[in-house]
Amino acid sequence: MMSSVFFQRLTHLFFAAAFSAAALTHGMAQESYPARAITMVVPFPPGGVADTVGRPMAEAMGRILKQSVVVENRAGAGGGIGFAHVAKARPDGYTILMALSSVSVIPEADRILGKAPSYELNQLKPIARITADPTVLVVRAETPWKTYKEFVAEMRKNPTKFNYGSSGNYGTMHVPMEQLKAAEKFSITHIPYTGAGPAVIGLLGGQVDALATGPASVVSHIKSGKVRALAHWGEGRLAALPDVPSFKELGIPAEFAQWSGIFVPANTPDDIVAKLRDAVRQAANDEKVRQIISTSGSPIQFLDAPEFGRYVDTDAKKLAEVVKRIGKVQ
Repeated sequence: MMSSVFFQRLTHLFFAAAFSAAALTHGMAQESYPARAITMVVPFPPGGVADTVGRPMAEAMGRILKQSVVVENRAGAGGGIGFAHVAKARPDGYTILMALSSVSVIPEADRILGKAPSYELNQLKPIARITADPTVLVVRAETPWKTYKEFVAEMRKNPTKFNYGSSGNYGTMHVPMEQLKAAEKFSITHIPYTGAGPAVIGLLGGQVDALATGPASVVSHIKSGKVRALAHWGEGRLAALPDVPSFKELGIPAEFAQWSGIFVPANTPDDIVAKLRDAVRQAANDEKVRQIISTSGSPIQFLDAPEFGRYVDTDAKKLAEVVKRIGKVQ
């Protein structure tokens, strides 16, 4: 009959061996990351800034990591559905987020609306900023407004006649326009879409009269003569639109930057974060990627994780104040 002491020793040896095997397996899994395809969630439909920046970045990252990086457009709630999905995803490096600056706005907007936020910004860890551009005020080329002065005069003359499209309430196309309305004291009705792509289609199709959007969404339409840019929310002239004045030049206190950046769930292990940071850095410096993104109107303005984290914190505080001024909207 087997003694109890011998049985206990055998049991200890079994569990020790099992633990060692599990630890070895875990270590091998960590070393082999990525072992399968990575999903890059873009929280908007195709055609917007996050999509036009995300796709070339995903292709380059796939080459660098030697695993596919698949873009998944998960639109809705001004980006909130996609943001929340990644914030709550398993922190294993296989779900990453291509976000816009609205990622820091949505939780504050939920609180203003009396709702529990679907996620908090601290549930996401910054990897890198890719672009940072001011939004541009655009109208269809067939409209009679050749300048911002003519546009705003018409809005004041007919405060209920015209409308503008956005990517959703409190999004990066809603906030700057509301900021401008408050500064210039004019009225124009807000029509929220599910993303910049559908909003641009709405402008081209005549469903809305104006947009405040990132250059990447409309530069091609400006160059083709379908859309006219009247002004932008930056400081100086834009390389892609050198003839378009900023509101600052026009003496109007309205500034807003629409940035794009990559995040992962907050508890993603440091070694995986390091591999992703390196892949994103290489992708952002890839000449083909830089050319594609620059051609779309949003030249790369890369910030690595530490600098990007500080940038996001500062921007989030500023945007929270703007959202509070906008107040509750339906």
